[in-house]
Amino acid sequence: MKIVVFGASRGAGLQVVKQALEAGHIVTAFVRSPEKFEVRHANLIVFKGDAMDASAVENAIIGQDSVISALGPTRPPIPHMMETSAKNIVTGMKKHGVRRLISTTGAGVRQPEDEPKFIDNFIGFLLNILAKDVVLDSAENVQVIRASDLDWTVVRFPRLMDGEHTGKYRVGFVGKDSGTQLSRADAADFILKELAEKKWLRKLPVVSY
Repeated sequence: MKIVVFGASRGAGLQVVKQALEAGHIVTAFVRSPEKFEVRHANLIVFKGDAMDASAVENAIIGQDSVISALGPTRPPIPHMMETSAKNIVTGMKKHGVRRLISTTGAGVRQPEDEPKFIDNFIGFLLNILAKDVVLDSAENVQVIRASDLDWTVVRFPRLMDGEHTGKYRVGFVGKDSGTQLSRADAADFILKELAEKKWLRKLPVVSY
């Protein structure tokens, strides 16, 4: 499968690139600074671009079978970065007939199926105080994807950390089915499994320990 990964330079996106290459996929890593990208592989294409640049996003999508967006907020946050990037990705996919999209966001973006526990509500409260603009931008990002007719899945994650690739985690909604952390390696594991299996098509599961 030919996969383009946005947000490929760090975190879960970097883990997706590595695991996808190990699985035999042809991967395009969309990054702002190719000279800093240290992964090397015969099936890897490193594409220089900014996700807020519609033309660059479109060019990276041409010829792909699927798209993974592991973009996260920058520091300091760029206003509307997530929303604009989602619009560029969706537009590029529609223009070039690419259907499958997996995007990631935080578990703080709540859904009707959620049944948050006290700790979930407390974390959500803190996020809305400390990073309100980021939470709102992430929610707008999700709305853009939900409004499309693509074969999308938005995967919600709790706090991501460095850790082992175990392949063992819970998938469900905020509350009884969720915990408060997950390794980036296992986040990538679920993304690549869901990419092919489509068990959570047009849904927003939370993946956690």
